Amino acid sequence: MADAAYEIRANLEKQIADLKKEMSHINKLLSSRASDAMEDAQEAFEDGKGRARHAVAQVREQANVAVGAMRDNPGTAATILSTVGLLGLAAGLVLGGIFFDRRR
Repeated sequence: MADAAYEIRANLEKQIADLKKEMSHINKLLSSRASDAMEDAQEAFEDGKGRARHAVAQVREQANVAVGAMRDNPGTAATILSTVGLLGLAAGLVLGGIFFDRRR
């Protein structure tokens, strides 16, 4: 009986040692993958940051051109903005009427 208990204990100790080795291996793999994922995320962030800076610069440039054109031609700018406003109001009224009729 003592031999059986000794064998069970030895077998359990071997299984525990094997599990520890396997857990160590899994931890190393997870650490490596997490490191790779972190590097990929940093690269994606840097790439996105560069693109955002470029987009902001382009928008700023286009806004400056539009403001310059409005300063040079205030009458034309007022006419265009008024026309766009009226077209928006008309489109809103038409769409509102269409949706109101569908609810009935």
